Amino acid sequence: MAQGILLSAENEIDFMIHGVFSYNFFGTEVWITTTHMSMLIVLLVLIIFGIFARRAMLKATEVPTGFQNVVELIVEKLDGMVDATMGKNGKNFRNYIGTIFIFILISNISGLFGLRPPTADYGVTLPLGLMTFTLIHVNKFRYQKVSGVIKGLCDPWPFWAPINIIGDIAVPVSLSLRLFANVLSGTVMMALIYGLLNKIALFWPAVLHVYFDMFSGAIQTYVFCMLTMTYISDAMTTE
Repeated sequence: MAQGILLSAENEIDFMIHGVFSYNFFGTEVWITTTHMSMLIVLLVLIIFGIFARRAMLKATEVPTGFQNVVELIVEKLDGMVDATMGKNGKNFRNYIGTIFIFILISNISGLFGLRPPTADYGVTLPLGLMTFTLIHVNKFRYQKVSGVIKGLCDPWPFWAPINIIGDIAVPVSLSLRLFANVLSGTVMMALIYGLLNKIALFWPAVLHVYFDMFSGAIQTYVFCMLTMTYISDAMTTE
């Protein structure tokens, strides 16, 4: 394709998900799509980074230098963000929040390298929202017990329970849709620019990539993780 996986060879506007190849799985045709390929590349990047980070930390010195300094800076900033938001409960969620933060951020900015961002597929953002939803309610039942959960659903009046239930169900939907819609809108905008202005789309679209991929991608990563930490912290409140 002319522009990575965003445009077709005929320079038509194309921001859809496409099948790369298919295989037969117990009589069912299963397709590997551009989302799967982009996610695989993102995961490989993270795995390679993790391997080098582990090697650097095994040879860590008291005064960090080079790559060790980068690794410690990333960990320190992520841990600080979690602790500042979740307080004393943050240490139990540093790994989870740090992992989804890095995964979402790299996925969001992968458009800079010609990939279709995996987070522009609702099949990726919805599971992220469901994981957060699961953590919220596991901790809610753990800290508030069944009686506290029921009391919360009936607040301020018992007949308000259906609305509170809908509100709880809406959490993973709102989290996943917000991330999906913002990343997809940037993908669509860049595809339109390359498709309609391909003759003059030289160099200057880089400025738009900085906004749609880097700035907006970083903001949406922060918002998703911040809301996740806020929801979980509220679920752990017993007062």
